[in-house]
Amino acid sequence: MNTTLVMTIIGADRPGLVESVAAQVAGHGGNWLESRMSRLGGQFAGILRVEVPQSRELALVQALKQLDERGLTIVVQPDQGRGQVAPPRLYVLEIVGQDRPGIVREISGVLADYNVNVEELATECISAAMSGENLFKARATLGIPRETDLDAIRSKLEKIAEDLIVEIKLAELK
Repeated sequence: MNTTLVMTIIGADRPGLVESVAAQVAGHGGNWLESRMSRLGGQFAGILRVEVPQSRELALVQALKQLDERGLTIVVQPDQGRGQVAPPRLYVLEIVGQDRPGIVREISGVLADYNVNVEELATECISAAMSGENLFKARATLGIPRETDLDAIRSKLEKIAEDLIVEIKLAELK
């Protein structure tokens, strides 16, 4: 019987970080199922999901904790899954506008009010081509419950877009 684990990893960026985790997973008979990883600043961070024989789970977790000695912090949790809930409608939210504090807080507040799950989020600040001002860009994949009023969400997001002077696009993921 297999068990599925979700883990977060973070450490000072350097070659070989992913390999050190992958070697432990494979060495304990595990299978790397999915991951999202990135270098931000001088740190490397990621989240991943692996499957491992139940009889090898404890040994894998202990081996991963030993990577702390090499500057890699790993937190391991059992995969709880979603249960028997109807899958949400998936949408993509894109935001572009002049950077200012509070954009993520304002948008995420509306999403939380409507029980929308942020499945994935990527943000960045870039220099605008003509003016050189900092532009904030975000792209999120959202899980919107089927019973949620999509027009109400759009209306609230459009109001925030006006207040923050950002452009917001919400489209169904196909």
